[in-house]
Amino acid sequence: MTFRVLLLESIHELARINLAAAGIEVELMDGALTESELAARLKGVHAVGIRSKTQMTAAVIEAADDLMAIGAFCIGTNQIDLDMATERGVAVFNAPFSNTRSVAELVLSEIVMLSRGLADRSREMHVGQWRKSAKGAREVRGKTLGIIGYGHIGHQIGIIAESFGMRVVFHDIVSKLPIGNNTQLTSLEAVLRESDFVTLHVPATDQTHEMIGANEIAQMKPGAALLNLSRGTVVVIPALAEALKAGHLSGAAIDVFPVEPKKNISDDFVSELRGLDNVVMTPHIGGSTMEAQENIGREVSTALANYFHAGGTTGSVNFPEVELPKVASAHRITNVHQNVPGVLSELNRIVSEAEGNVTAQVLATQGKLGYLLMDFDQAVADDVADKMNALDTTLVARAVR
Repeated sequence: MTFRVLLLESIHELARINLAAAGIEVELMDGALTESELAARLKGVHAVGIRSKTQMTAAVIEAADDLMAIGAFCIGTNQIDLDMATERGVAVFNAPFSNTRSVAELVLSEIVMLSRGLADRSREMHVGQWRKSAKGAREVRGKTLGIIGYGHIGHQIGIIAESFGMRVVFHDIVSKLPIGNNTQLTSLEAVLRESDFVTLHVPATDQTHEMIGANEIAQMKPGAALLNLSRGTVVVIPALAEALKAGHLSGAAIDVFPVEPKKNISDDFVSELRGLDNVVMTPHIGGSTMEAQENIGREVSTALANYFHAGGTTGSVNFPEVELPKVASAHRITNVHQNVPGVLSELNRIVSEAEGNVTAQVLATQGKLGYLLMDFDQAVADDVADKMNALDTTLVARAVR
């Protein structure tokens, strides 16, 4: 079987090279597609690679009869209906580590820009204005940086910020091991009160939706600055704009917005932050470096090829992570099934009836889903997969080659 993959949104060339080297047929497209366009293009496609603009809705996933996997060539997966993907037995992979450094470097550079008012000074120079002054310009050394969301990116930011001589505090919904001299505080409010700069690095969830509004901004130190390079739904932009106009906050750096243009090249961006002093706005480029995109292309394409050819699910966000070393002489099946009582006995019955001699197997469950990898020393994988697919509890079973 030849697997077909559609890569959208100008995913790095390395992804195509990796997949092609694994014998996978690849089609490339520069931009995103509408829901109806995407549903039509996914006919006969076994995996799709997307970034942040493509919306893998329930309707799209349901229409894609041959879809086995979705590769999110980015960190977030909120553009994917994970419930429907899981229900249909479609594995979803992302790249949670590959752009960590790129985002962290941009955060620290923007902290310096805000502290020195560099965006305004640069704009003035471009229109012929010379405004040399030390008023309002400060070093970042000795200032307190508050990190909300202490994951991979938060760790990196904390390390770099300390090398700048900053004090670093953070808050996360779970207890995290601090890196260096970073200090975990007990609440979001405590971080807001103590920090000269607050940077947000949280996923898009019901809990984080508009988590920084007028009330939270009012709790920040007078003259502090807010940075958001996480998700556009985390900050209430009108409330931020009002705090900037009133002088309560000295500046802001925003890379993500509640509503963003559908295309990468667009002249219709609208925001209440436009034209405000000491506000750095960037078009969702936190992870947009050549190094990050290359790393993401490698990470996700490797995961997809591994899933196709070995059944491994390392890096999946909706499947349990299962790996089994591939033996050349073995005949392998994978089985995605509902995590309900009695499934394993039914699967073992089918194997027994096929007189399959199992040489290795791994079964893991996650929530409502179970995932099985099984190797035989006889050529019974096709027969076993066919019979497993006839079970009501099986979502997808296939022979792996």
